[in-house]
Amino acid sequence: MHDHDTIAAPATATGNGGISIVRMSGDSSESILKRVFRPSGHCEYISNMLYYGHAVYEDEVLDECMAVIMRAPRSYTREDVCELHLHGGEQTVSSVMEALCKCGARPAEPGEFTKRAFLNGRIDLSRAEAVMSLISAQSKASARAALHQLDGKTGTFIKSVQNDILNLLSSIEAAIDYPDEIDEVETLDSVISECKRLINMILSSCDERSAKALESGLDVVICGCPNAGKSSLLNYLLEDDRAIVTAIPGTTRDIVKDYTVIGGIKVNLSDTAGIHETSDPVEMIGVDRAKKAAEKANLVLLLIDSTNADAPDNISLKEMVSGVPHIIVYSKTDLLENENRVYDDGIGISVKTGAGINTLKEKILSFAGHFDEVAITSVRHTQLALKASDELENAIQTAARAGSLDLCAIDLHCALDTISEITGDRVDEKLLDTIFSKFCVGK
Repeated sequence: MHDHDTIAAPATATGNGGISIVRMSGDSSESILKRVFRPSGHCEYISNMLYYGHAVYEDEVLDECMAVIMRAPRSYTREDVCELHLHGGEQTVSSVMEALCKCGARPAEPGEFTKRAFLNGRIDLSRAEAVMSLISAQSKASARAALHQLDGKTGTFIKSVQNDILNLLSSIEAAIDYPDEIDEVETLDSVISECKRLINMILSSCDERSAKALESGLDVVICGCPNAGKSSLLNYLLEDDRAIVTAIPGTTRDIVKDYTVIGGIKVNLSDTAGIHETSDPVEMIGVDRAKKAAEKANLVLLLIDSTNADAPDNISLKEMVSGVPHIIVYSKTDLLENENRVYDDGIGISVKTGAGINTLKEKILSFAGHFDEVAITSVRHTQLALKASDELENAIQTAARAGSLDLCAIDLHCALDTISEITGDRVDEKLLDTIFSKFCVGK
């Protein structure tokens, strides 16, 4: 990236709409705007004020529009930023973009505006990533977590950890420089105690399971014997006839996927073929896929027909899911004499009457983690925080085993470098390019 170039890109989605915004950022953005925008009457271009006029290039009127200049540093990128608010339409946007580029701008790369905001110190890397998380959020919980991150909740927590590690390093350096005045054993004990506190603080502030659920949704696989009501449950949760439901066993032969939102969390549902012994080659493929899907799922809903709960196949299926996160769901309870029967090992439901469905939804949500209680909600950030925690544990082991302040300092520096990758205080260009390449153009 050429950070001093003036970049331009549509800031709104492609396609027809009421308004399309084209944005520029860079030293030449104001001079380029003045070449392309013709205001209605004389104006002094006060920063952060909208002006009415026309987009023009070589005396050809491209559109009737509004324009705004946001002079540095009071802008998204802390550079001079200009915007043209056009009538929505791909041809109009294309014509204006062409005019801006002919006047000296270049098309922006994905995420380049936000990358400049980061490089210019307006936001840290965690807040930059929150911008894209907010744009791509598919549930209320994901949007809420992204907003907390954008507001600096993650960055504030990380800064606190960084300062605590730096204080530890300062105390070690002082003990090394003044051995006659500062006791080495006391310093090592302090390092061990403080590292334990930091580890507990980090572990209580991140939840890898909830981070994955927020970022990509909770992967839930519905499995069971043929005709257990798997497709009926899928349709009920989706509030749509997504899967074919018949009284004939083996209707579903391949995995049917869709998603819904439960309690603000995106839940990716997979309806699978009934698991049973079969000689049908197509059914065999479906059964094999069902078993593999269950092995990879975040959560398995094992459906058991409550009218035939003690069947040998159901007992085998319980053993199959025993090693993975699962909920045993007894279906068709409306066919029992006691529809409200309580099960020791599962939940009874009826998609016909809706009985037990809310309880099932609450149980599903419990497997998504505690996203409202943690400061770190990104998968990347969580992985780095846990790695830093391991490096702090190394410092504890080094202090206890070797009793060396120098070696402890090495482990603490590793933890500091790792935790600093979250906010971008220590990050290489390759990682930045990877992160910002996932952004949409114009953001």
